[in-house]
Amino acid sequence: MSAATAAFCDLGLRDYPAVHALQVAMVADRRTGTLANDVFLCVEHPPIFTLGRRGNREHLGVGESFLRERQIAVVPIERGGEITYHGPGQLVLYPIIDLRQARLSVSDYVHLLEELMLHLAADFGVLASRDTRNHGIWVDNNKLGSIGIAIRHGIAFHGMALNVDLDLEPFSWINPCGLRDVGMTSLLREGATSCTMDRVKARLPHHLTEVFGMPLHTLSAEHLMPAASTCPSRHDR
Repeated sequence: MSAATAAFCDLGLRDYPAVHALQVAMVADRRTGTLANDVFLCVEHPPIFTLGRRGNREHLGVGESFLRERQIAVVPIERGGEITYHGPGQLVLYPIIDLRQARLSVSDYVHLLEELMLHLAADFGVLASRDTRNHGIWVDNNKLGSIGIAIRHGIAFHGMALNVDLDLEPFSWINPCGLRDVGMTSLLREGATSCTMDRVKARLPHHLTEVFGMPLHTLSAEHLMPAASTCPSRHDR
């Protein structure tokens, strides 16, 4: 892996389209060298379903009127995988990484994302594991963390989503990641000790440095995104 430094930015709670646009712009800048280092974007999203490259709506079990009433969009995107849900209380990490420079194969990279989530879960007393059915991390038959990535000109984006303390009901409206007869879980549901989003986020930079071998420097959210893309916090709702 690369010994280069990387940037870390906690974007807070942000609308999905704005953060997706930021990722796409950063991928282009990383390719041209305008962005000299890899970047890890940490974020929570308001409720939204995203549909990966292989996804289709057959795994969505509710209709358009149902979603309109709840103001939840379904957005097709270029990451791999099927349909999934994002919402407040889910820790989402979008690494913008030049895989060639980091000397990582795609399988190595996915393994590191899983390793990162396993370390975070263990910090709060939750023993999770990998499962051959699907990338991510699991507790028995329940999925705790998901992975979906895209690669453009050797630059990886999208990433991972770890369920911390979110409302899991929207997952019951879909076949998460296209899987049937599995459940979704969260750190809180699994009895995580002293588990809050702030505490999990506080552990994230340490494990990023440990797992990816990249010393981190911090960027402010205001440096990367306009204030207009900020959403009210869960505590303000």
